[in-house]
This record gives sequence, C-alpha cells and structure tokens, in this order.
Amino acid sequence: MDYNVYLLATDPNNPCRDVIHSRDTGLKVRVFCLSEDRFSPNDSEIQLYGYANSKLYAFETINITADDALDVVGAIQWYADYIEFPEMEILPEDPRGSQNIAM
Repeated sequence: MDYNVYLLATDPNNPCRDVIHSRDTGLKVRVFCLSEDRFSPNDSEIQLYGYANSKLYAFETINITADDALDVVGAIQWYADYIEFPEMEILPEDPRGSQNIAM
C-alpha cells in the first residue's frame, strides 16, 4: 500500500494558519482554529471539521482536483497525529450549525 508524505507550512505569526501539503500530489489543505479565526467556506472546495483538545478545527482544501479529493481525510488524519490528537473525529459538517458564516 502506498502512503502519502505530508509536509506542514506554518505561519510564525499565527499558529492556527497551518497549511498541509502532500509531497507526492497537488493536495493542499488550509487549517483554521474556529475559536480564533473567522471562517467562510468556499463552495468550490471541500471542508471537513474536527475537535482536538477542546478546539474546533476547520480544514479546507486549496484548489482541489478530483485526483486529490480521496486524500483529504488522510491529510487530516496526519495532522491529527501531528498535533498529538490521533483520535480526532473528522466531521463532514460544521457542528456549530449556521455560525460558520462570517459577516
């Protein structure tokens, strides 16, 4: 079985603005800490959510292609391991309901 290798680009000014990159494909996933960031989902991208250490995260792809769509969950699972919360449940919808819309 082939495994993707993921890399992480971090923003030194904001630890909640990580971007997960796949080394072997074009997949990129932006990470948002919803308790600290405003988040307005892009209809052209895939969004998934997860709780870790009492924080709610949003994960949104960047310029997703059909070939990369199947790797999104693997990238998020890798990130959960990276932040030392491998039991993160990945959710298909924002558990806050309509609060995800930034005004």
